[in-house]
Amino acid sequence: MPLEPLLPLFHRLNREHFEGALCQGHQPLLALRWSDGRLRRTAGLYRRGPAVAPPFGREIVLSRPLLDPLPREATESTLCHEMIHAWVDLVLKREEGHGPCFRHRMETINAAQTRFEVSVRHCFPVPQSSPRWIAICPQCGHQTPYRRRMRQAACRLCCDRLHGGRWNASCLLRYEPAAELS
Repeated sequence: MPLEPLLPLFHRLNREHFEGALCQGHQPLLALRWSDGRLRRTAGLYRRGPAVAPPFGREIVLSRPLLDPLPREATESTLCHEMIHAWVDLVLKREEGHGPCFRHRMETINAAQTRFEVSVRHCFPVPQSSPRWIAICPQCGHQTPYRRRMRQAACRLCCDRLHGGRWNASCLLRYEPAAELS
């Protein structure tokens, strides 16, 4: 299905599920766009910051490569998911990822309609690439594949077991190139 303009879809979802709260008059409170082709691992994202989409400072970006071959319901579901993030941020003025406010709004939207289903994680076909790194816990030796190194990442299991659930430097993951361990 060819990609459609996002603004009419945004306005319809805003009326139906957000009581028009994501617009001031007819003007959206955020920028809305299809990705330029670089967003290939996630179907969409909501982001904010002083350098994001001036003058708005916040935007929703949907993945052209992932959503283009999928049915319209995938675009609606993804856009609505990102609109929930915007609603939590702009209307409720809360900073949470997929926390209780997000989940409550998601459940309300899913109960109110049957055209699409909003979920925390999508199951869209994403091309998989081999991990570049293997993270190894120095305490328990557990190994986890990663595509990129994460700064200050620690083994959750060891932090829970040894340090009462608090992050501890003794559990910092050590990274080795994945090819060397094969």
